[in-house]
Amino acid sequence: MTKVLIVEDDLDLNNNIRDALRDEQLIVDCAFDGKIASKFLKKESYDCVILDINLPGKNGYEVCSLFRQYNTSTPVLMLTAFHELDDKVQGFESGADDYLTKPFYMKELLLRIQSLIRRKLNVTNEVNQDINILGDIVINTSIQKVSRQGTEVMLTPREYQILLRLIKANGDLVPKKELIKEIWGTNIDANTNTIEVYINFLRKKIDKPFGKDSIKTKIGYGYYFEDK
Repeated sequence: MTKVLIVEDDLDLNNNIRDALRDEQLIVDCAFDGKIASKFLKKESYDCVILDINLPGKNGYEVCSLFRQYNTSTPVLMLTAFHELDDKVQGFESGADDYLTKPFYMKELLLRIQSLIRRKLNVTNEVNQDINILGDIVINTSIQKVSRQGTEVMLTPREYQILLRLIKANGDLVPKKELIKEIWGTNIDANTNTIEVYINFLRKKIDKPFGKDSIKTKIGYGYYFEDK
């Protein structure tokens, strides 16, 4: 099912858009300020985002720019009451894919959303098999590139393999023995101290520089990646 996030602080307009999208059998989440929207975007996966510019907390430009640091594929349609060219330019520079000026016809909004979603599906079908995303971490396996919050992180081959395994687990626990077997193989004597050293290396590169505590240990069992 297609899922859309509406970020609009005007309650009536938010509700009207929500009802129109649900009539089209879309799943809809609603946010009324920029800070809440940013939390939704980090926790949930959407096929399209409808984003007002004039928002409390964080404006639409800020929300979109932060979102683009870790997600460049989900289309963003900006809504605004402004008509100035500079506002539209700023919207596109912050990462928006399309722009709709208020007041607008709901039919036009629906057509634009459908167009953006079709475009996303076409691109995703081509490249999705090479991209692994969890929270603000993106791993491109075709070129073995890792980035967090839009910043590339340089890892050794072992560190890369461990991180990729944790990301693919999508928050589930990966037992130590299983991790050692998958990364080092059955013929290598890699004890639990070895994996602990590499986990520590990863934390220093993936978590510490970004003020995060994502790589978790469940003592006596293994490791998991917690997206916050």
